Amino acid sequence: MKKILIFSVLLASTIHVNAQRFDDYFEDRTLRLDYTFAGNHEHQELYVDELVSLPHWYGRRQRLDEVPLKGNGEITVRSKADGKVIYRHTFSSLFQEWLSTEESKRTMKSFENVFLVPFPKAAVDITVTLRDYHEQVNATMTHSVDPKDILIRKTGEELATPYITLQKAADTTRCIHVAYVAEGYQQHEMGTFLEDCKIAMESLFAHEPFKQMQDRFNMVAVMSPSAESGTSWPAKGIWKNTVLGSHFDTFYSDRYLTTLHLKKLHDVLAGIPYEHIIILVNTDHYGGGGIYNSYNLTYAHGSAFRPVVVHEFGHSFGGLGDEYPYGNDDPMYFADTEPWEPNLTTKHDFNGKWEQLVKEGKAGLVEGGGYLSKGVWRGFENCRMRTNEEPEFCLVCRQALIRLIDFYTK
Repeated sequence: MKKILIFSVLLASTIHVNAQRFDDYFEDRTLRLDYTFAGNHEHQELYVDELVSLPHWYGRRQRLDEVPLKGNGEITVRSKADGKVIYRHTFSSLFQEWLSTEESKRTMKSFENVFLVPFPKAAVDITVTLRDYHEQVNATMTHSVDPKDILIRKTGEELATPYITLQKAADTTRCIHVAYVAEGYQQHEMGTFLEDCKIAMESLFAHEPFKQMQDRFNMVAVMSPSAESGTSWPAKGIWKNTVLGSHFDTFYSDRYLTTLHLKKLHDVLAGIPYEHIIILVNTDHYGGGGIYNSYNLTYAHGSAFRPVVVHEFGHSFGGLGDEYPYGNDDPMYFADTEPWEPNLTTKHDFNGKWEQLVKEGKAGLVEGGGYLSKGVWRGFENCRMRTNEEPEFCLVCRQALIRLIDFYTK
């Protein structure tokens, strides 16, 4: 569920130089990085699990050494020949979110994590860094990758999962690739899944700024069949055999719907044009979850499906934080640290957020957000990131989303 910080727009000449750098350092392929994040509240460690080669690269080809949002984790790719940073990527993870829970204080756990970077032409050093909720580094690891390594597994050359294109971007070389993935739909239910995809897409593009920037998105529907319909519901003793093994009750929160099987998720997507992932779950029980630059899941058959799928995309793509209070236990925001999410502030360092909108009288500072009733502020009383009943993203969130879309596509 998560987060942001905005960087200034570069001059066109700089963008041109960065665009040229892609061909200097990378092939038109993807290097999939599979990691294990493990530990507990006191100590965390990072491990390389597997490296995977995928055909084609569907991420950005410009501004490669910049990041639009800070996140609470980062991947940095450096040329081994000269040490130059040639690609950066930021993210959040369920593992880091779990570290804020009471369970992490008494239990050791490991979580799968998968990230995509462009495939290097020559040897590189890749550094993975995790930060805590005070922005202090709590785990880091560097490993070398030789693109000629015979143990880099190749996949995706022959599609294992059928898909259809729902919408083709105006410029597929400068766009945002999004894949809808079926979870808990049996083969005979794929017609229903495709209808759910269309509803989800219509809902997203009914909201600004996605509506005005619709032609910058390339959307596909991935028809991954499950052996059983639905999803697991541990609190009810229900466990289903589904393609991604999703379930409610994540971190013992009844409506928190996630999957821990990220390697399986990306195996399903091998060879398909994607960077951002929306998983639609074949259930009418309310729930969802979104993790910045990882994925989001949304229940697909209930009255709140439309607002929830948009809200969760606000997390997973936009890095927007939740603006509602949800009890004050296990806080993730503190007075000594400014949230990286662009729609939340602790007033520790408000610079670069929506202070200009405040000066212009177009937004304010309303206390409550990030699950806390005190000590965190948002820009408006209501927003899509606060309640399902509010029909739009607030002006603060729209501003952040426009900046982000421009970063990927201009």
